[in-house]
Amino acid sequence: METTQTFDRLVRAEFAPRSTYLNTASNGLLPARTVAALHEAAVLRAEGRPLTPLHEDVEACRAAYARLAGVPAARVAVGASVAAHTGVIAASLPAGAEVLTAEDDFTSVLNPFHVRGDLKVRAVPLERIAESVRPGTALVAVSAAQSADGRVADLAALREAAREHGARTYVDFSQSAGWLPMAADAFDFSASVSFKWLLGPHGAAFLVVPEDFGGLTPVLAGWVAGEAPWDSCYGPVQELARSARRFDLTPALFTFAGLRRSLELIEELGVEAVHAHDVALADRFRAGLAALGHTPVPAPGSAIVSVPGLGSRQGGLSRAGIEVSDRAGNLRAAFHLYNTTDDVDRLLGALAG
Repeated sequence: METTQTFDRLVRAEFAPRSTYLNTASNGLLPARTVAALHEAAVLRAEGRPLTPLHEDVEACRAAYARLAGVPAARVAVGASVAAHTGVIAASLPAGAEVLTAEDDFTSVLNPFHVRGDLKVRAVPLERIAESVRPGTALVAVSAAQSADGRVADLAALREAAREHGARTYVDFSQSAGWLPMAADAFDFSASVSFKWLLGPHGAAFLVVPEDFGGLTPVLAGWVAGEAPWDSCYGPVQELARSARRFDLTPALFTFAGLRRSLELIEELGVEAVHAHDVALADRFRAGLAALGHTPVPAPGSAIVSVPGLGSRQGGLSRAGIEVSDRAGNLRAAFHLYNTTDDVDRLLGALAG
């Protein structure tokens, strides 16, 4: 009981949405502490004070994400987008290499491999991705949870299949980091944005690489990728960072100032508690849909629920103060820590009307 009360107290202190917000798969809400930190960062800049605290925020975010991912901070690079991180991985592959992907996965996970033009990119249904790994597969790239409909990949089966055939693995945790426990150490590469379930501002993304960097070349490296960044501002970088920081992109400092507080909240609550909360709400919604005669896309254990044929209701629901998404004709509802059973019931009542 005490744990539940602590969870509820922390959430109430941080969030006061003015709508029934069920759209975290698009953008998470910002906690009050994050909004305050963003304001403080802007004032610091406006007053011309040293930006040292903002650079410290970047390192605090790196360390916090590493703890959530279950890897040492030395294996975590910070950047701006998953697409940029995917691009670095794509650039490392030899011409003709086969990349196995899931059909209709999010574009940022796929497109950098396609634009190379000299890679063999093969797409299969998500449910068949593990069984589709073969001896010629160089890399398997997949989202842990599908953006469009919330289906959760069988990452354990994928890891074993890749190991059996000598393929590397790349997992995008953007739609699961923050509610689904991560085990990034089980994969060669992984990435995530921070503005969804991690509750941060836009403009930050993380990349986890192996200790030996997995053959990646830091093709986007600038001065921040140097072992001594402030001594690497002019001319070629003389020594790249000895850690994953060699893959860093110049950080959006305000973003990391806010994100530091968001990650602190996730850690205070605990991903296991968030997972139990979010999935329970999603399951309540699924049960209510069944009672209304609707069948969502099968995605057991997911905090995202996608309902075929109801996407056209999105506009009317938004006007009624209920925020969801329309994805390919499907209504997508995404549940997170600030949602309650009342939110679920309000959406169900609106769909019944």
